[in-house]
Amino acid sequence: MSTPKDFVHRIPQRDPDDDRPRLECGVFGVFGVDDASAVAALGLHALQHRGQEACGIAAFDGQKFHTERHLGLVGDAFTAADLVERLPGRTAIGHTRYSTAGGSFLRNVQPMFADLDSGGIALAHNGNLTNFLALRTELVAEGAIFQSTSDSEVILHLIARSRKARIMDRFVDALQQIEGGYALVAITNKKMIGARDPLGIRPLVLGQRHGRYVLASETCALDMIGATFVRDIEHGEVVIIDEAGIESIRPFPAAQARPCIFEYVYFARPDSIVNGRSVYDVRKKMGRILARETGVEADVVVPVPDSGVPAALGYAEAAGVPFELGIIRNHYIGRTFIQPTQAVRDLGVRRKHSPNRVALAGKRVVLIDDSIVRGTTSVKIVRMVREAGAREVHLRSASPPIKWPDFYGIDMPDQDKLLAAQKSLEEMRKFLEVDSLGFLSVEGLYEAMEAGPRDPVTPQFTDHYFTGDYPTRLRDREIAEGSDEVGRQLSLLVSA
Repeated sequence: MSTPKDFVHRIPQRDPDDDRPRLECGVFGVFGVDDASAVAALGLHALQHRGQEACGIAAFDGQKFHTERHLGLVGDAFTAADLVERLPGRTAIGHTRYSTAGGSFLRNVQPMFADLDSGGIALAHNGNLTNFLALRTELVAEGAIFQSTSDSEVILHLIARSRKARIMDRFVDALQQIEGGYALVAITNKKMIGARDPLGIRPLVLGQRHGRYVLASETCALDMIGATFVRDIEHGEVVIIDEAGIESIRPFPAAQARPCIFEYVYFARPDSIVNGRSVYDVRKKMGRILARETGVEADVVVPVPDSGVPAALGYAEAAGVPFELGIIRNHYIGRTFIQPTQAVRDLGVRRKHSPNRVALAGKRVVLIDDSIVRGTTSVKIVRMVREAGAREVHLRSASPPIKWPDFYGIDMPDQDKLLAAQKSLEEMRKFLEVDSLGFLSVEGLYEAMEAGPRDPVTPQFTDHYFTGDYPTRLRDREIAEGSDEVGRQLSLLVSA
C-alpha cells in the first residue's frame, strides 16, 4: 500500500534503471478540421516525450462524443487505418501521460469525459493540482462518486456541480477553486477551451492550421501538423474557440508569470519555442556558462544523450575542447525487461547507452548531463565510460543541484532521495566516482534565460527544485503532513 506522502507526490512506478525526472502529461486540441482525430494523433506523436505510458483522444462529430484511451505509446494505439471512422468528427483533443500513484490503469487515462445537463465535455490536463486531496475529500463527503484516482476528475466534478448557468461560467468557476500548475484543453458540444494556470507554470500554445485553431503543450506539435505558431496562451488566460473565432478571458487577479524553468533544462523538446525562447538556444547557453563556471582541462566533451547534447555543444564551443559522441543511445528499447538478478539489473544502463570506445579510450572526458537527480544512473554511466578506457571523468550538470521535490506535475523523488539534498559536493563526487563534479549555478541558469538577475522576492520562473521557493501554497502537502485521518483516507484511495 502506498503511503499518503507517496500519493500526494503521485510518483509513477519507475523502471529501476530510470533516473530521469518525468513530466506527467502533454495535451493537444484541434477545432473544426476534417479528420480531427488523425490530426490529434499526429500532434500527440510530437508530444510523446511528455508521457509514454498512456494516451487518449476524444472527438466530437456534431452529435456525439467518441473517446478512446489506451495504455502504451501513441504509435501503437492510433495508427490504424480506421482511426477516423472510430473517432469521427471535426474537433478533437488528445493526451499523453505517465502513470500516477493511482497506477497505470485505463480508468486514469485521459481525456476524461462527462455528460452534463448542458451537454458533454471532454477534458485533458497537464500538471498537478496542489489542493486535489482537499477538493476530492470535500466532494466525496458531498456524495460525489469518483471513477479514477486522477486529479483531472476533480475538475469535471467541480464543473458539474457549479450552479452557474453557462458552461463557460461553470468552467471558470471550477478553475477558481483549483490550485497548482496546469494547462487544460477541453471540448464541449460547440467549443474548444484552453486554460493556463495563473502563474503560467505549465506551458500551452496557440496555433493555426488552414485558418483553424490548435492548442498544444509545445510548438513542436504545431510543426508536426503543419500549423503556424500564433502565440503562447498567457498565464491566467482562458481561450474559447468556436465557429465565430476566438475569445480570451482573464478570470484571475493579475500576477507575475512564473513559468517552469525545468522545461528548458530537460522536459521540452529542443526544437520547441517555450514562452518565446528557443529551448535549443537556451540549453547551448547553459553549456557555455557551465564551461565558464566549472571549466577543467580535458580532451573531449561528451554528452549523456539525448537531452545533454545541446549543453555539451555549448560547453565544447566555450571551452575550445572537441565535442564527441562518446555515448550512443539505443532508441529501440521495449518497456518491459526481465531483470532476474541484481547482476543483470546492474547492467540495465547498457540497454539504453553504449560506449563509443574510440572517442573515450585514453581521454580526459567531460561528461555533460542536463541534471542529476538520485545519481544512480549517473554512477552506471560513469563506470561504463571508465570501462571504455577513459583516463579521467569529469561530470558536469547543465542545471543547478536539485534539492527540493516538485508538486506541479513533475515526477521527482522525495527530498531524502535527491542526491544534492543529502550530500555535499565532495560527497556527491565520491558517490558518483568522478574526478571532479560541477553544477551550473542558479545565477548562470538565469543568465542563460536572458531574464536578468533572479528576483529574490518574486522570481521570474518557477525554480523551487533548485531554490526551495515554491510559487504557490502546497495545501495537500500541509494536510498530509498534519492529519492522520487524511493520511488514512489517502492510503485507502491509493489501494482502491
